[in-house]
Amino acid sequence: MNIALLLSGGTGVRLGESIPKQYLSVEGRPVIAYAMEKLFYHENINAVHIVAEPAWQGEIRKWISLYDHAEKFQGFCLPGANRQLSILQGLEDIKGYADNRDCIFIHDAARPLLSEHQITECLKAVRGHDGVIPVLPMKDTVYTSKDGKTISALVKRNEVFAGQAPEVFRLGKYYEANRRLLPDKILQINGSTEPAVMAGMDIAMIPGDEGNFKITTKMDLERFECVVKGKSSIVLCD
Repeated sequence: MNIALLLSGGTGVRLGESIPKQYLSVEGRPVIAYAMEKLFYHENINAVHIVAEPAWQGEIRKWISLYDHAEKFQGFCLPGANRQLSILQGLEDIKGYADNRDCIFIHDAARPLLSEHQITECLKAVRGHDGVIPVLPMKDTVYTSKDGKTISALVKRNEVFAGQAPEVFRLGKYYEANRRLLPDKILQINGSTEPAVMAGMDIAMIPGDEGNFKITTKMDLERFECVVKGKSSIVLCD
């Protein structure tokens, strides 16, 4: 079974809006609805679990009720103190109805341009592995700096990759990897794959999708609006 865990508990403070970015309306739909629809309609996603604050759960339910495959929805879980604790709380709920060998497909509501192709490729690539992450090659020259003022060393660009969501993991091993980081280390985790790597899990890499960007700034939001309106996938609207 493949279970999607959609993260929608963030506050989006960097965007400077009065409501979290994932609930902003773009062309008559909340941002979360774009990725949510892809998950509900993909034939290989068997269940969907959503991390969200209680104040937004009613609105999310309204959107789910519009889908032909609304029966895939398995429930909400509350956000944790950080993103990784939100994931762990989701995993704990999912373990109530899933098997340790089942796959957990983790995605951010703030990445609305999730494609059917990317979902398919992630689920194919996890076969024979403990997990999979889409990555993008580093285009710029990368340096390290010990003091933040001067360059300390040059990093080999062909060995550096930027990770994206979605990420897929085997439930049992990934759950234990996160549990080992309690109570404090888990608060320092920034990316979903970090606990898996720290636990020595076998994580495959596949090509990412540059169009599957995360909405963090107003410029990102404007770019997404342009994509939805069919004006551009790269530059801002006039």
